[in-house]
Amino acid sequence: MTYFYEILIVVYLIVALMLIGMVLIQQGKGADMGASFGGGGSNTVFGSTGSGNFMTRTTAILATLFFVISLILGNQTADKEKAIDEFETLGIPGIEQPVDTDVPATENQEPAGDIPN
Repeated sequence: MTYFYEILIVVYLIVALMLIGMVLIQQGKGADMGASFGGGGSNTVFGSTGSGNFMTRTTAILATLFFVISLILGNQTADKEKAIDEFETLGIPGIEQPVDTDVPATENQEPAGDIPN
């Protein structure tokens, strides 16, 4: 399942970059007015009328893929448990081991088997 998620992330990134590129390549609504005053090189890549349909359809397909992949990724990550971040638990002291209170602790405690003479 993790391979599918990683592949989907890569496809998502590629679709997002292609969508950004397609939007940036398209000309604005006011570009036709500039072409009528002598800027005739505005539609030379796809022909004089072919760029609108091709670019509009490609942008619509890429936008649809982007939203569908977004929903799939969101659905897959919604069920996962979050890993505990170490920085969130800095204020909580660690669990201390209980100390045995039956025997008092001294610094120079001698073993019980040796009796001094």
